Formats: sequence, C-alpha cells, structure tokens
Amino acid sequence: QVQLVESGGGWVQPGGSLTLSCAASGTRFRLAAMSWHRQAPGKERELVAGVIGDGIKRYAESVKGRFTVSRDKAKNTVTLQMNNLNTEDTAVYYCRGTISTSDFWGPGTQVNVSS
Repeated sequence: QVQLVESGGGWVQPGGSLTLSCAASGTRFRLAAMSWHRQAPGKERELVAGVIGDGIKRYAESVKGRFTVSRDKAKNTVTLQMNNLNTEDTAVYYCRGTISTSDFWGPGTQVNVSS
C-alpha cells in the first residue's frame, strides 16, 4: 500500500515563506503524478500545484508566481515552495500521488498564515 507523508507546515506571517515536502513509500514504481491540494475551513479541496509525467507543471491561478512545485521522480518526492503567503493560503495541505488509475493521499499538514 502506497503511503504519503507531508511535512513542513506551520505558522507564518503574511509575506513569509514555507516549504512543504511529501515522500511516498510502499511502492517500487514511480508515481505517474504528484500534486498538492489544500482545503480551507468551509471550502472544498482544491488543486494548488502538481507535476505530471516528465515534468509538466500545473498551478492554481491564485498561487502562480508565488508557489513553485518540484519533484524527484526517482525518489517519489514532491516539494512545494510557498512565497509571499497571505491569509487566504491558510488551509490543510494534502499531497496526492497517482499510480495508474489509483490515487493516494497523505494525512495533510496545516499551514496558518496570520499576523
């Protein structure tokens, strides 16, 4: 069973930066895609950023220019560098990994942006 574990969440002031990391274990296969999603209180979970296949990257409009996603396919890890954070970025951030048609999710890590 594939397991994903996120790390790097925490509290930061507006304008600050955080780096989230996610590592997958329990598989000898390379994940076809890895991505970050977030869910704020009272809102639906949304895609933040992801990397598909050989490096195609996607970003939510709200984070373009501020967040950078990168992955190491060989290690099945994905990182999200978040800069210039604002209060609307407060959410639980989840890592997702895909193998074939199966999706696997991490338990999430909390990011709080406040002064």
